[in-house]
Amino acid sequence: MRWFAPRPDSLLGQLRSPLYMRWQAGLSLFALVALFQGPASLHRPLGSWLVSTLLAVPVFVYLYSRVYVGPRRRVEWYVAGMAATGLALWACNPSGFILLILASVVSAFSPSWRRWLASVAVMGAFALAKAWSFGDPLSVALWVAMAGLFGGFSNVAYMHSARKDVELSLSQSEVRRLATLAERERIGRDLHDLLGHTLSLVALKSELARRLALAEPARAQREMAEVERVARHALAEVRAAVTGMRCSDLGAELTSARLMLEASGVAFEGVLPDGLALPDGIEAPIALVLREAITNIHRHARATRASVSVAFEDDMLQMRICDNGRGGLAAHGNGVSGMRERVRALGGTLAIDSPPRHGTTLSIRVPVATPANLPVAGCPAESTLFPAAGSAA
Repeated sequence: MRWFAPRPDSLLGQLRSPLYMRWQAGLSLFALVALFQGPASLHRPLGSWLVSTLLAVPVFVYLYSRVYVGPRRRVEWYVAGMAATGLALWACNPSGFILLILASVVSAFSPSWRRWLASVAVMGAFALAKAWSFGDPLSVALWVAMAGLFGGFSNVAYMHSARKDVELSLSQSEVRRLATLAERERIGRDLHDLLGHTLSLVALKSELARRLALAEPARAQREMAEVERVARHALAEVRAAVTGMRCSDLGAELTSARLMLEASGVAFEGVLPDGLALPDGIEAPIALVLREAITNIHRHARATRASVSVAFEDDMLQMRICDNGRGGLAAHGNGVSGMRERVRALGGTLAIDSPPRHGTTLSIRVPVATPANLPVAGCPAESTLFPAAGSAA
């Protein structure tokens, strides 16, 4: 089936989500059934139209499929072949003009809208000439032209929207790539500034201690003690830097949620209370819970609206995350277990209300009095990359 595999420069190959186009192409081919129903209803002798129809249909289907999976620069040639096949069949089969209608509709996939209009005009002229010459209804030529204009216009609009989606996806990917590159450069600069001088000092004092080890043991011990102190200080600074990199900000997560959901067509509402100030040990895991919930809405909910509300009541932080999607969220699926563990580690609770086809609501309650140094998932008090001094590696 290599003939029907989309090429990279084909119509389907250039679309980010070609499933809709595949279904449209397949359903349009059901119109070919009329090629057999029309003559049969007119009681035409089978020999006058059946053989020619059976020969023309495979040729037409092949050319029709090439419009979608072949190079877009050759769409006009495929449409011309489809139109020629339709005109030839029309001479034997009174319903053959259906092939001309399908050809005029897909001619809109031409890279140039001028060529599309020219193709529709040419096919309409040929249909008018054939109908005039053979005594067919002149309205058939009008059907061919109108189908090419109105059906083609919907295809042109869809392709314009699909190209915008592809461009948006590429721009978002480029923004993410540049943001990742900038973050890597920032981390590199921070670590260089943080460790460059310290490691140089450690190397210098270690070399001095090695030279003094035999001649002046007491001074060598003092130098090694200084090396230990400098190393512990550098280790503490690295731990703090790594913990800061891992922690998340609730406001930043709300902004990210808005960008993600609105880019996928989901209306989003979310506002933080004025003057919100949470300990890092609480804000970071709550932000990660929000991120996981928004990711579930984006991937699984099929929602059109979502909202996040945050409030304080009786020394409790309350956050509600709602959507109007398909509901039916499992109590331990789609990342819910991870969210529940993070909330439980803060001494809070997570309640789920997710009736099928009626959306999902996550209600999170966390005591604000939770110690800021509580070790929680996502923002540990002690980095596992750097064990505490004196502990086993």
